[in-house]
Amino acid sequence: MGLQATPARRGPKPNPHTRDNLLRAGTRMLHDAGYSATGIKEIVDAVQVPKGSFYNYFDSKEDFGRAVVDFYFDSALEGLRALLLDKNVPPLERLRGYFDERNRGFAQGDYARGCLLGNMSLEVADHSAAIRERIAVHFRTWSGLFEDCIAEAQEAGAIRNPQPASTLAQFLLNSWEGALLRMRAEKSDAPLKQFTEVVFGSLLV
Repeated sequence: MGLQATPARRGPKPNPHTRDNLLRAGTRMLHDAGYSATGIKEIVDAVQVPKGSFYNYFDSKEDFGRAVVDFYFDSALEGLRALLLDKNVPPLERLRGYFDERNRGFAQGDYARGCLLGNMSLEVADHSAAIRERIAVHFRTWSGLFEDCIAEAQEAGAIRNPQPASTLAQFLLNSWEGALLRMRAEKSDAPLKQFTEVVFGSLLV
């Protein structure tokens, strides 16, 4: 018996621009309201496409959440690398400049929203292995960029702390995410200022 041809999917072909628009809208909405409080209907309504179109691109809400995590991090990665890998600036200054820039951004946003990776970790990671694994991958990439800066600063003598650069980098990211949680709870930049003072006054010296 010969092989049967797979029936073609009916309806219009998926449009990559629609997928990107769904991800942009979803990233904004999940960042503002959270994963549980954001429904698929709200997302497709924001993009003005039929609800059925959502399933041309994503198998489920969980699959969409995983894609949002990737989209959020990947959208910032080029700028993050450009800043933290800039060999024209001393490594410790790059790190300080990065956090100063983020602090200004959160002040302009009235200390709301925080980091979507951290928010999703709290809300979803215990219940979705697929989303948790993507968050973990991005956290490792992020701390790896910190590690490169710290190792370079240690080699140059700008940081005398003998702890391994990888340990310092992971502690740095963990502390930053904790500071963002306190920032949101208190609607204040005090946790961010304390983070900066301790990191650059005691830890990375």
